[in-house]
Amino acid sequence: MTTAGNEPTAGPDLNKAYEPKEVEERWYAFWEKEGVFHANEDPSDTRPTYVVPLPPPNVTGSLHMGHAMMATLEDVLVRFERMRGKNTLWQPGIDHAGIATQTVVERQLKREGKTRQDLGREAFVERVWKWKAESGGQIMRQMRVLGASQDWPRTKFTMDPDLSVAVTEAFVRLYEEGLIYRAKRLINWCPECMTALSDLEVENEEGQNGELFQFAYKVEGSDEELVVATTRPETMLGDTAVAVHPDDPRYKHLHGKMLVHPFVDRLVPIITDAILVDPKFGTGAVKVTPAHDFNDFATGKRHNLPEINILNLDGTMNAEAGPFAGLERKRARTAVKKALDEKGLARGAKPHILALPKCQRSGGVVEPMISTQWFCKMKNMADAAIEAVRDGRTKIIPEEWTKTYDHFLENIQDWCVSRQLWWGHQIPAWHGPNGEIKVSRTRPPECGEGWTQDPDVLDTWFSSALWPFSTLGWPNETNALKKFYPANDLETGYDIIFFWVARMMMFGLHFMGEVPFKRILMHGMVVDETGDKMSKVKGNVIDPLDLVYGAKPEAIAEHAAPGVPVQEALTKFKKSYPSIAADIEKGVGFPAYGTDAVRYTLATYPPSNKRIALAPKRIEGYRHFANKIWNASRLCLGYLEGLDASKVTGAPPAVKGFFNRWILAQLGKTIAIATTGLSNFRIDEAAVEAYRFFWNDFCDWYLEVTKPILRGEGGVVPNTPEAEETRLTMAHVLETSLRLLHPLMPYITEELWQRTPRPASRRSSLAFGPYPTASDAIDDDAAIRDMELFKAVVSAARTIRSEHEVEPKAEVPLALRTDSETARALLTDRLPTITFLTRGKDTVVEKVGGPREAGTMAGVVPSPHGPIEILVGLKGLVTKDKELTRIERELKRIEKDLAAIEKKMSSKGFLERAPKEVIDETNALKKQLEDARGRLEESKKLAAEL
Repeated sequence: MTTAGNEPTAGPDLNKAYEPKEVEERWYAFWEKEGVFHANEDPSDTRPTYVVPLPPPNVTGSLHMGHAMMATLEDVLVRFERMRGKNTLWQPGIDHAGIATQTVVERQLKREGKTRQDLGREAFVERVWKWKAESGGQIMRQMRVLGASQDWPRTKFTMDPDLSVAVTEAFVRLYEEGLIYRAKRLINWCPECMTALSDLEVENEEGQNGELFQFAYKVEGSDEELVVATTRPETMLGDTAVAVHPDDPRYKHLHGKMLVHPFVDRLVPIITDAILVDPKFGTGAVKVTPAHDFNDFATGKRHNLPEINILNLDGTMNAEAGPFAGLERKRARTAVKKALDEKGLARGAKPHILALPKCQRSGGVVEPMISTQWFCKMKNMADAAIEAVRDGRTKIIPEEWTKTYDHFLENIQDWCVSRQLWWGHQIPAWHGPNGEIKVSRTRPPECGEGWTQDPDVLDTWFSSALWPFSTLGWPNETNALKKFYPANDLETGYDIIFFWVARMMMFGLHFMGEVPFKRILMHGMVVDETGDKMSKVKGNVIDPLDLVYGAKPEAIAEHAAPGVPVQEALTKFKKSYPSIAADIEKGVGFPAYGTDAVRYTLATYPPSNKRIALAPKRIEGYRHFANKIWNASRLCLGYLEGLDASKVTGAPPAVKGFFNRWILAQLGKTIAIATTGLSNFRIDEAAVEAYRFFWNDFCDWYLEVTKPILRGEGGVVPNTPEAEETRLTMAHVLETSLRLLHPLMPYITEELWQRTPRPASRRSSLAFGPYPTASDAIDDDAAIRDMELFKAVVSAARTIRSEHEVEPKAEVPLALRTDSETARALLTDRLPTITFLTRGKDTVVEKVGGPREAGTMAGVVPSPHGPIEILVGLKGLVTKDKELTRIERELKRIEKDLAAIEKKMSSKGFLERAPKEVIDETNALKKQLEDARGRLEESKKLAAEL
């Protein structure tokens, strides 16, 4: 909404164009210098606390869009509560990421022609620490760019000495309580990472093409055979039984008999088991390999079967595999099938769709393997964690994730906590020469020569499960622990609800006696524009810093998988992000959107969305919003130059003017919606409402309706009571709006707030607040209602002008007709402003009726006081030929759209199959087009009067 005319010089010390980089680079250092992010643990500080533990990113990591989403949402919450006067702690930190970090350093050694065994354990760990000091924690530095207001001096690393003490203490306590034990059990083994994995670190890739291979076992002492089917033929080398259903009549005569293993010196018993065997599946006979299948392991325990491990740790076949020893798994599979065929025992194969277990870290196929490991009993802790959510001590938002949380904990298995790595927290257990084991916080003095510490380390998630309290000094009773535990909110992606969230709940309740956080806030996964998960292989990864600083296409292509040619990478990228394909083609890539625009975009996605389809063009829209804030502020600062700052008190000024009352009342509605949204983890609702208020209410309407009041000759604001009231209102609304927007857009709001008239009581930074409350506004529902009528009348007149393509500078005769005396009084009172905004001429407010001038176009506005006619005279402003051409053009467009809708509605099955809301929407659109066609036909008749 723009109008011509003299205006004060706008913000003379602000650049005409908003440049994010120039603004953003200054303020982060300022915030740190001013101690904005500092959490005070002193007991004398009686402010209410607000605590959020940052999900510690891996030390090997670099910023990706999931991190950007997490950092944005958490920072919005923390800044909001800080501005509300709370003692906020956003606890930063980094996870040592056992498997991932060890893999990174081992790859470095491989390039040098070395292995970790060449260095030895002590030297290898020193090498990892050196790498961590040089390269680790990059992501934490990158998060500063996103404006993350964490208390950086409190940064913790999960291998810090004090956190190592906490890990040891937790392990020893659990062991002493009988909850940690050492046992030989079936576990998930990654031959590539050479370590055990928990169930959660195994990703089952569904829908993989495999085969169901059948072969026969010969029954000892007869010509009979028993045919079994398997997807992993090589595991038959470890078979210790074949099971049939006890009620299957086909095999009753074979119960208790033995089968001859074709490759090793072993007889295999035929057992009956109603739990394992489904008579209707396959042949109804199931090979049992207790050392390499979880169902078979349980069966073996029921029948006291031997557990024969046929694999070395690197995935090759061991001596138990007989003639196949030394072969790699895949080669062994082929060799076993061939050998069975040569012995006449192969019975064919058929395609079979299966789920392939993959290591989350290496991507390699995981093998179930019998192994001696350390386990943690989880049942009682899981029950306590379930109850804490059910009784409301902790609330999960969105609530739908409660079912997922419950399902995991209700079906939890004992946790394999040991890992066969060198990087991590070494298990505090010592093994004696005669098999004795001692668990202790430090090496027991009696453990002398011949005693060695357990070589395994703890699962990375074990130390992470202690994060909410180990970072505060536990097991010591520190001031920080007393003040900041439990946390208020844990905000994270739904994908680690099992790995981390549930485990923190269990350990928090067990060690601290209360929940670690009062709310669990879950956001969705950021995916590409088409809904696919981001990955280097798919070539659809976006670096958030590319969005902040800008990136050419060749830089964007660097995020694809190594070795992929630039053009191939860009082709994939364009398919993943069709909205910017043209920009990639032109060589533009990403412009520099700036941090605030990226943050605001991410904040507008509802947290209930499980997949957040990122559209870069959407960021462009919020970059325009940043420009709008900048330019509106420049305009306001021009009007406010020379304003007596002592009159800016922080409270809304006492106002009489209608438009000032309206904007202050509307501000109050917006503050209420935004506060509710941020408080209830509906950040998207707060962001959308703040955007609507600033762009529509403040910029499009308030700044326009106040122009006649504030414009003076030569750009000087008139010295009138009305102008003074308006300037004070404008200063208050601008300052309050910047406070409202700050949690979402911290950089631009700080820059502008520092230049805006504000109360002397405000602190050095906008980040200190206060966040707006109801006291920053007024209640005036009548003003809001009357303003809606005013806007409808102005918009109707402008629509007529626009539809008939009247020159923007041309003045038009305008008449407003209504039979309501109340409506006429309201319109008459605002008539000068209506005339100004519509470029009206000879504007009148009158009763309905009377002659209608030739060439007059009419619109009708509904109102609580009855309909209002809007009459706009076009004679002399629009030629007959031009108007008829316009009408015909619009009619053709409408007829085309109507034809498409009618074709759709008449298509076979549309009315039967389409959802009701789709049918209703289609009917509504059809009616709108038919009404528009009717108005155009009427206009066609009126065009004759022009």
